[in-house]
Parts: sequence; structure tokens; C-alpha cells
Amino acid sequence: MSHTKRVLIVGGVAGGASAAARLRRLDEHAEIIIFERGEHVSFANCGLPYHIGGMIADRSRLLVQTPAALKKNMNIEARTRSQVVQIDRENKQIKVRDLSANKEYSETYDYLILSPGAEPFKPAIAGADLPHIYTLRSISDMDVIKKQIDEDKARRAVIVGGGYIGLEMAEALAERGVKTALVEVNPQVMNTMDPEMAAPLHQELRLHGIDLHLGSSLTEIQPGLKAVLSSGTTIETDLVLLAIGVRPDAALARQAGLQVGSRGGIVVNAQMQTSDPYIYAVGDAVEIEDFVTGQQTVIPLAGPANRQGRIAADNICGVKSSYRGTQGTAICKIFNLAAAVTGMNEKTLKRQGMPYEKVYVHPFSHAGYYPGAVPISLKLLFDRGSGRILGAQAVGAGGVDKRIDVIATAMRAGLTVHDLKDLELSYAPPYGSAKDPVNYAGFVAANAISGDMPIIHHDALEGRVLLDVRTPAEAQAGTIPGSINVPLDQLRSRLSELPKDKEIAAFCQVGLRGYLACRILNQSGFRSSNLSGGYKTWSAAKAIRAAQTPAGRQGMNEAKSKQNDVKNVSADARILRRIDACGLQCPGPILRLKQAVDEIQTGQAVQITTTDPGFAADIKGWCSSTGSTLHSLTLGKGQYEAVIVKGALEPAPKAAASKNKTLVVFSGDFDKAMAAFIIANGAASMGGKVTMFFTFWGLNLLRKPVSAPVDKTFIERMFGWMMPRGAERTTLSKMNMAGLGTKMIKFIMKSKNVSPLSELVDKARAAGVRMVACSMSMDLMGIKKEELLEGIEEGGVATYLNQAEEAGVNLFI
Repeated sequence: MSHTKRVLIVGGVAGGASAAARLRRLDEHAEIIIFERGEHVSFANCGLPYHIGGMIADRSRLLVQTPAALKKNMNIEARTRSQVVQIDRENKQIKVRDLSANKEYSETYDYLILSPGAEPFKPAIAGADLPHIYTLRSISDMDVIKKQIDEDKARRAVIVGGGYIGLEMAEALAERGVKTALVEVNPQVMNTMDPEMAAPLHQELRLHGIDLHLGSSLTEIQPGLKAVLSSGTTIETDLVLLAIGVRPDAALARQAGLQVGSRGGIVVNAQMQTSDPYIYAVGDAVEIEDFVTGQQTVIPLAGPANRQGRIAADNICGVKSSYRGTQGTAICKIFNLAAAVTGMNEKTLKRQGMPYEKVYVHPFSHAGYYPGAVPISLKLLFDRGSGRILGAQAVGAGGVDKRIDVIATAMRAGLTVHDLKDLELSYAPPYGSAKDPVNYAGFVAANAISGDMPIIHHDALEGRVLLDVRTPAEAQAGTIPGSINVPLDQLRSRLSELPKDKEIAAFCQVGLRGYLACRILNQSGFRSSNLSGGYKTWSAAKAIRAAQTPAGRQGMNEAKSKQNDVKNVSADARILRRIDACGLQCPGPILRLKQAVDEIQTGQAVQITTTDPGFAADIKGWCSSTGSTLHSLTLGKGQYEAVIVKGALEPAPKAAASKNKTLVVFSGDFDKAMAAFIIANGAASMGGKVTMFFTFWGLNLLRKPVSAPVDKTFIERMFGWMMPRGAERTTLSKMNMAGLGTKMIKFIMKSKNVSPLSELVDKARAAGVRMVACSMSMDLMGIKKEELLEGIEEGGVATYLNQAEEAGVNLFI
């Protein structure tokens, strides 16, 4: 008679419970025992926030299996409140502590499966052990948090961490009427996405009343439950949820002498076998191979844990089965939006030095003419040479899951971006488009690889002529500073206005009209590239960059204090037009709104409903530009409703003096340059936005101190020889005395601890001072872009005037 296998499993939930069920299906006679230190052997831990928020009302729906059901249906013994504290590998036995009876006993095994999961990070800060500070890992954790809201009437919460749990809990608490602050040390939430793709999530969180603190960490919790942040902000609260992240719970494996990897996870092979052939490990506690890079990593997700449990069971029962790596496919609901990822993000590709290209598309979730269509923002990362798909990210109010799942499947099958355009996907107007968003991304990526459509990205626009081919109404709501607005339908008749000797970066709202403009330009003797993702992606990236500067953080704080900057509707504001713009992507809603506002009288109102998430941000800028008043902005299930009154309801208060400063630096004299940079650094330190526009001799201050290899005419080279190269070679405007006066003033500056001019230049750049070199002066004086310091922009008079209009002070030096 053959020996009956005895398989012991440490931990239930996803990996352990899946392994147990698979073992039973493969071996009816095996003895299977699960040891779970908690009270519940198998529960839907991903559903915990939704029960707290009330979306899942019945708590019992979260209990996937109970010990009684496992015994009755599968003859599997499950012992809860039982913690495995030691593994004796030599004798193949474990020591178990019965937490209910407070006693220990031993059990032998033929095979052991470790599924201990991951444990939450808990920061080592003062006050971390105060009452009402929680993590969310188990049913018990959920019960305690829910009780504080239901019975103790907690109405204020601080969530630390902007990952999946933090975001889901922010929504859950907001749904319960709890005033919630979300603190995230990174400049973005959902760090598995790239910053510009996370920007819509920030807007969505703020629109739903979440007090977002990005780039801040929790440094202390004071008695009375006061959360102190690294920014200096103190938040009074009723509860604190620590959702900073998790790390593999590998303590038992370490004690047993099993191999643990550099990332803290248990090392396993493709069969989920540890360094001991009779011990397997699955789930959040293990290190696995990244599907894209082939490197070892830790990715705590329920889907991989379930598959790993099944594979471990297969191999224990003699069925050859291997795990093929994890690509990190995941999705998160944030109020009306869904955010999903698969594979690598751009941050990781850069960090690992992997070559890649990227494209952005913003199509509809289904046919735009069918009700309920909403825009999806999709980013596709791929290898430019082979077309191999490296990763994808998507954000939208609908259809996000389907597109990321299709791309994840394509990656798993080894398809390329060329294959994406050929995929035959289901289509009917309520569900998709004849050219699905996945096809669309494939077309754009394939065009980028073939060179049919040169693309440029939001972080590489410097030195190019910016061409906005949207309508004037769209540009009025916001555009890239310094751009020229030539609507696409006028482009052919206005080509003479554009330079043929400079690179043109064309852009529209999402990329399509920019693409069409480039086709016209490139066949008409111009050199142009299309801004991938258009103004929508550029503005998202700009919002992230701005949030990382002192002035940007100040602006966010002012915006938070104003909330949505919406005024109360007066009794005599009559709504004369109601617009249903649902399914229209930008610029559709704005254009419909402009048309309606043009048709009504001052003081009358238009109500507009749209499904475009970007509208909520655009409408404020549009109202500001047109002199209209935003009365109300409300959010429903995937819809945004705004009431706009034509004209101002009340005389505008006198505007406070702007802290912004604009300096035109015409002179290249040492003393005048010192004055300019001292003023610029001082203004930046006071939180102002500072722009320095360098023209003619002032350009010499921006030149690199060493020559750069560039092509120049003889005249241009003569100019270069005669002009000082860099700030430190400039001289006094008076009393120079063949250079002696300049040396004397520098000596005095040093003795009085005044920073050298070159150091002031570096400090200004570090403080975020925007430095713009006049392109016309550069052309006249033969100065090339390559000769200037890194980070210097090129621009014309429109760039200067645009900044001057926003500035409280303009100086000419």
C-alpha cells in the first residue's frame, strides 16, 4: 500500500488555500492541514476597503471558505488561531502555537508549503503606538476600523501611503463622510504608474474632497492624535491608517535556514520549491522572476499567489508545472476613475538602463456616438528596435480593464506593437470601436518605429517652435507657453507664417490633429514632430513637475484653501441652456459650452454635463479667460456637471500683487548681472515664479565656460571670440581698468562672503528660475543652443510677454 502524503500549509488566504484545494483535486487520499494564525482561513482581503466603505454591505460575503466548509466539502483540516513558530527541517516537523489554548505542539510533514504573506510597514516614529493607529491586513483589522466609524463616530482620518490600499481606503472613508487626508512621500500616488499618468488621479481625489499631501512623510504622531508631516503641516485626526506598503513575511523561512533573497523574499525556483526540496513557498512572501526583465523581484498580488499555490500543489503531486514570472498586471478604482498597469513603467526602465520608446493615446472607451463613451488615457512602452511590448498604463472612467488585459495577454504571448494593430477585437457601439484603443496604440507605436510619424515627448520640447493646431477656444482654456496658435483647418493657408529652418513641435489636445498637421508640414518642406499625447499629456506632466517646486506646492495649498473656487448660485441666475456633452472628448465639451454662452445674455447660465475627467480642470481656466463665472461643479457616477454664468456675478476684488517676477537681462556687464541674479534668487526664495529673458549681450551669461563643437560661419566665430564665454569672464560696466577693477570687486565679494556670479547662476537654476534665451538674438550673434548651459530654454517675444502679463514686477537690466 502506497504511503499517504502529509502536506502541511502555513497560511491560508490566497496562495495557501489555492494550494490546498488543488492538492485535494489531484490526490483524494492526501492528508492536508492548513495552519492560519488569524481567525479566518480564507477571505477576500482585496475586498476589505469596500466593506468599510459600505459598497459590500454583507460582511459574510468576504469569507471565501470556513474551516467547517473546507472539512465538509474537501476533507481539508483548517486550524485557525494557530501560528507556526519553528521548522525542524532535519526531522521534517513544525512547532505550532495554539493561540486560543496558549500551548505548543508539533506536527510532522512529508511536504511543507509556506504561504505567510506579507506584513505591513510600520514607520519607526514617535507616537506610532498610540491608540487608533491601524494597518489593514485582516478581517479583524477591518472590523476595528469599521467599528470606530460606525460606533465611535470617527469623522477625520489620515491615510499614510498612496498605493492600492491607501487609494481604496481614501474612497471608502470619503463615501462614509469621513474627512480624509492622504499623505504620500512621493510626488505622485500609485507609484506603479508614471507621474504624468497619475496626474488625473490627483485631480479626481481632490475633486472628491481628499486633502492630498504629496512629497510629504509622516514624522510624528502627537498625543491627541495629531499627525505631523515633514512639510511642517499638522493634521488633527480621529484615526490614522498606515498603508505605506508591505514586505515579505520571511521570518519563519530565515529561522529554518532557507535561502532568502536580496529583496527580503523567500527564494524559489520555477516549481515554487525553496532551497529545501520538501518545502515550497508561494504568495507575497516569495521572490519571483519579473516577466519583462528576467530579474528577481517581489510583487504582492492575489492573482500570482493563486497560480503559485496551484503550481506548488502540481509539483508535490508529480504534475510538471512551472511559474513563468509576474508582469504586475493590476487595477485600482479611484472614485469615478480606474487606473491599471501591466509590465514595466518608464521610471523602472530608466533606472535599469533599458532602451525604450513610448506613445500616448486618448481614445474613447467605445464608439463616441453611443451614450456613455468616456476617454481613456493609454501609455504604451516598447522596444523601438523589435517592437516588443514592455509595459502599459491606462486611466479612465470605463473600459480600462479590458484594454490593459488585452495588452497583458499580448505581452504574455510574445506579441509586438505591430501585432496590436492587427488584433481582431469584439466591436459593437456600446462596447468598443471599430478601431479599438489597443489597435490605435499599435498604429501610433508602429508609425513611431517606422518613422512615418516622428514624435516628440512632453519633456523634450526645448528649442522647438511650438505649434498649437487646436481651435482658438481650446487654446483660450490653456496652451503651452510660447506656442503659436494656427488651427488645423487654417494651416495650409498659413504655412508662410512658420519657419522652415527650425524644428516644429505640433500639438493638439490628444494627438490626432497634431498628427494630421505634421503630415501637412512634412510634405511641405518643414521639419516637424507630433507631441505624443498632445496638450492633455503635457499638462498632466506639467502638474506633476509644478507640484515638486516650492511655488507649485504653494499654489496647491492655495487651491486647496479655495476648494473648487466655485461661487454660490444667486437666485436670479437663470439656466437657459442645458448641454449634454457626455461621450464628447475634449475639445467637444468646451466648444459646445462656448457656443451656448455666446447665445445667452450676461447674468444668464448654462448647465453642462460631461464624462470627460479633464473638463473639471479645464473649465476653471476657461471661465477665467472668458470672464465667466463657475457657479457649481458636481460629480456623479462617472459624470461631471457644471453651471456657468456669463460674466462676473459681482465686481472682481482688486487682485493681490503677484509674487511673480520677470527680468529682461540685456546687459552682459558683471555688476548688472550680479544685480539681476541677486534679485532673481531673492524672488525665488519668497515663493515667486521667476522668469529671466536673456537678449543680446546678456546671452553671454548663459554660455558654457568651455567651447562646444558646433558648426559656425566665419563671422559667427569672430563674434564668439570677441564675447566673454560665461558669467565669470564678464567685466564691470564702469571702473573696469583693463580688468583690474573687476578683480578688485571679486576680491571684496569673497572677503564679505558674497557668492560668485557663476554660483548665483547655479543657485537660480536650482531654485527653479526659468531662464529663456532670445532665439532672435542668438541667431544674430551666432550663438548656438549647444553653447548654452543645460536647461536653458529658447523663446521669442511672445514667451516674454506671456510671462510679463502674469508678473507683478518687470525689470530691464
